[in-house]
Amino acid sequence: MKKYECNVCGYVYDPAKGDPDNGIQPGTAFEDLPEDWVCPTCGVGKEDFSPVEE
Repeated sequence: MKKYECNVCGYVYDPAKGDPDNGIQPGTAFEDLPEDWVCPTCGVGKEDFSPVEE
């Protein structure tokens, strides 16, 4: 599963960790996040994230 980085603030969504503070379980792929999920740091939507090239 790919990591995704916020284009605005640099927060990296790591599917291995999820976003437990916002009810997203570890193992949740970015593509499977709810459409209304927002960056926990700056509040922008999924459309403002880009895949991280590793």
